[in-house]
Amino acid sequence: MPFIEEQVIVRHSWLSAGIFADLVTIAEMTPGPITVNAAAFVGTQMGGVFGAVCATGGCVLPSCIFVTGLAFLYNRYRSQTVMQSVLSGVRPVVVAMIAKAGVTILRTAFFAEGAVTMRMAIYFIAALIALRKLRWNPILVMILCGAAEIMIYL
Repeated sequence: MPFIEEQVIVRHSWLSAGIFADLVTIAEMTPGPITVNAAAFVGTQMGGVFGAVCATGGCVLPSCIFVTGLAFLYNRYRSQTVMQSVLSGVRPVVVAMIAKAGVTILRTAFFAEGAVTMRMAIYFIAALIALRKLRWNPILVMILCGAAEIMIYL
């Protein structure tokens, strides 16, 4: 997600931060890898169905080639200390990249003018408790929050 955020919002200005937050929400809720879903979303926004197909292919093919090469290298050199050191050094960087994207989404979702309502804060706290303390299924939590919002608007 950090790479997508950098390319889509900062470098090319294809989407606003608000639409990017929507992209992440939709990509998380739909089945499949989040990056592929995000690529399909951006492709659709930029070029319709053809754009979605091109963006998805452009996302999937390089990754497949890269991961196949990494798997080969890992299997060949996994017992060596250098390989273990590289993996130990990469872990914190990956966490930092994910955290950066999360901060961007939080800033847009909660700190944009008029973004937070009391109802949203209640949903957030309830979802956090349900997910962390009660260990409810994330899909169930999304369905319940969505159903609560529908009930309010009926």
